[in-house]
Amino acid sequence: MRSHSLWAWLLIVCNLTQPASAQNPGPCSEQNLETLTPELLRDLPSYANRAIQRSRRLSRSLDIFDYVLVASRPEFTPLPLKPGDDPAAQSEGVKQVFFTTLERQYLNHQAILLQEFHRLLLIKTPEGWSLVMMFTQTGAYPQNQVVSPPRDSSDSAIAQGIKTWLRDCDAGTLRLTMN
Repeated sequence: MRSHSLWAWLLIVCNLTQPASAQNPGPCSEQNLETLTPELLRDLPSYANRAIQRSRRLSRSLDIFDYVLVASRPEFTPLPLKPGDDPAAQSEGVKQVFFTTLERQYLNHQAILLQEFHRLLLIKTPEGWSLVMMFTQTGAYPQNQVVSPPRDSSDSAIAQGIKTWLRDCDAGTLRLTMN
């Protein structure tokens, strides 16, 4: 009788650890971007903060890291991808999302608030939504002034958080409140 319960437990554990099938796309691949993005931005601070913590080097004596506090609501009005281009004539299937994040940084035991302005480029593939590229500008908070030129932030903690969230959503591991 004891071996029966052990087999039942192993069966449950094995089923929970099976990777999601690539042939069976998750709920994200079925959603339009306007429906999906508010869910993503709601969860983004926790996903980005985990990416930040994974990137920390404990051997360094001085580390300055941002902590993402909140992400704004998304804006979907596209801008031209190149100067002088018509926003409607952008690359096939590439969608733009604009949002801001409020972040806290500690420097000399003092908290500094920063606002980052993000331009996210996504494309829908058969497997789901995928990050193409992201640009970010940093500004002071609460002045809402942009103080830095746009930089490619496609490998930043925010971008990593977005990629991880999209992966989790496509795997069907997230509780989505849309619809």
